[in-house]
Amino acid sequence: MVIESTYGDKNHQGRKDRAKSLQKVLEKAVADNGIVIIPAFSIGRTQELLYELEQIVARNKNSKLNELEVIVDSPMAAKFTTYYQYLQHLWGAEAKRHVKQGRQPLNFENLYTVNSHQEHLQTIDYLQKRNKPAIVIAASGMCSGGRVVNYLKAFLKEPTTDILFVGYQAQGILGRDIQKYGPRAGYVFIDGLKIDIKAVTHTISGYSAHADQSNLVNFIKRIRHQPENVIIVHGDEAAKATLAEKIDLLGIKATIGKPATS
Repeated sequence: MVIESTYGDKNHQGRKDRAKSLQKVLEKAVADNGIVIIPAFSIGRTQELLYELEQIVARNKNSKLNELEVIVDSPMAAKFTTYYQYLQHLWGAEAKRHVKQGRQPLNFENLYTVNSHQEHLQTIDYLQKRNKPAIVIAASGMCSGGRVVNYLKAFLKEPTTDILFVGYQAQGILGRDIQKYGPRAGYVFIDGLKIDIKAVTHTISGYSAHADQSNLVNFIKRIRHQPENVIIVHGDEAAKATLAEKIDLLGIKATIGKPATS
């Protein structure tokens, strides 16, 4: 059996805890009058975040959180969000209940979508001149390219900016460098420019599509015919080693896969 180990060394926050963490980031943005930049992949993560943001706003109608602008700057994310809405009949009971109450979890007030590249540039200019807080969700999720890079280039040096990572950041990627050096008041290079990281960085792993350690171990436990060997791939070396220890405790041989070489 081959299994990933992205979060082989940790467990995700529960849904309530991750929502509380997200709300704290939003409250900080409101207090600082700054912006929250969320690098997120276009399919799945973006829609889950929109759903959660709508719930937070709905629970805090009489607070300044209700004034937050939410900007989705990803044509692909916008397109797939439309598909999600088209497939409302497949939504869960909670989401259907919200729709019956007149709420639109993926198309709420203060939600704006950016399409063309020109609109993208205009949005960055608008945010630089703004006098109110905002949230920007843009791809790519690891900051390895896409429109989020331009937002980082423009706002990473602002102390009122919050960068919120909701997914795994691979080694050697811009997102990992910001995640690592941000808390140390370090810097990164973007398009050859050295940019000091004055923004505050946050990480909430509970929104990741990758299973955590508990889920991975339970998946193996529930296999009717237990594998003789589990080969562990896709993760940092520490995460692979930790997961291997957990699998060994099941009485199953765990082998750490070697990175591919060219």
